[in-house]
Amino acid sequence: MKLKFNKNYFLFFILLFLTEVAIAYYLKSGFIRHTFGDFLVVILLYCLFKSFINANSVLVGLITLVIAYTIEFLQLTNFLEMLGLKGNVWANLVFGNSFSIQDLVAYTIGVLVVILLENRSTHNS
Repeated sequence: MKLKFNKNYFLFFILLFLTEVAIAYYLKSGFIRHTFGDFLVVILLYCLFKSFINANSVLVGLITLVIAYTIEFLQLTNFLEMLGLKGNVWANLVFGNSFSIQDLVAYTIGVLVVILLENRSTHNS
């Protein structure tokens, strides 16, 4: 694992971030807001990590998935309240406020897709 800036991953991160902001701002419910947004957020995190770390895609994918799962399972607790952030709109948007198995599935599929795409592009290069 080596630190190295990658502008392509960073550009993907910015694009995904803007997409997530648009989803959060314009859509208040539905599949795209609740499921597709979760699918995209792990790809966003993956791209953020790969923007600065040159490491195996599976390793970065697994780290991303562990972080997403950890945040999701924290939603079973009152961690935002303990941090004094329960009423903070941004904290609730970023960390969520209700546990969902559906979110875990979306995270897993997102990481699997990005790893498959990475492995496919590596083999075609």
